[in-house]
Amino acid sequence: MTLRLEFRPEAFADVAGAFFWYEDQRLGLGTDFELELDRTLAFIVAMPAAGRVVYRTLRRALVRRFSFAVYYVLHADRVEVRGVLHTSGPSLKLR
Repeated sequence: MTLRLEFRPEAFADVAGAFFWYEDQRLGLGTDFELELDRTLAFIVAMPAAGRVVYRTLRRALVRRFSFAVYYVLHADRVEVRGVLHTSGPSLKLR
């Protein structure tokens, strides 16, 4: 069974902020970020239990090449992405 991927609005905002920040650094880097994020999301859908549990039912999967993590909750029929956050913590301003 393939699980449905569901993003919370906050997670969409996280991705958009990161994309534009990387694009400001170098043209095309935002697209590179999105490609790595897509690979991470495909891994999560294929192996949802592989993400490390970081708090109760909240799991984390790291995005390769970029210092970001996808935070998600696994449900019976879907994977709910709660956030896509920089791993350095809340002090980094991407927006």
